[in-house]
Amino acid sequence: MVEDTKDLGFTKEEEMLLQDFSRTVSTKSNVLFYGSAFIVSAVPIWLFWRVHQMELLPSVVFFVIVTALCTYLLAMAYRNTKFTMKHKIAIKREDAVTREMTAQLADDKKMSRKEKDERVLWKKIDVAEYEATTFSIFYNNALFLAVVIFASFYLLRSFTPTFNYIFSMVGAGGLLALLSTGKST
Repeated sequence: MVEDTKDLGFTKEEEMLLQDFSRTVSTKSNVLFYGSAFIVSAVPIWLFWRVHQMELLPSVVFFVIVTALCTYLLAMAYRNTKFTMKHKIAIKREDAVTREMTAQLADDKKMSRKEKDERVLWKKIDVAEYEATTFSIFYNNALFLAVVIFASFYLLRSFTPTFNYIFSMVGAGGLLALLSTGKST
């Protein structure tokens, strides 16, 4: 498992910096991820109810179980994609954030160079966090819905609506969770 960072002699600032680039997400991000995943997992219920003419009340158990499973799989895909993208975004936005923060802090003569550098670093982390979160949610939602629609209307169209729903939803969620675990270059 992961060693406690206090045993390694890191300062409090270094521990916070390491935490910002770890795979763990904040409670706020977790709520955002699970809320978004639930909404996107529940949207296809309308598709299967109205278009595929799946009976609503007899299928409630399937809707609840599959939506819960897809919510978990999508939230996992969000977390994994965010982790992979955060560092890349931080590198790409580094120069722009540094220029912006340097201009903003140029008038403050009381602040030391080290403190200014720390503020630039925290701003860079905040920008990378925000952009990685929004990109992860957008990318995974678009891919999930595209796979569900393709699978339900083309690949599994000859299946009964119930099996079509189960296989297209779980297949799309599983595919996203699997693809999000891969290493990006």
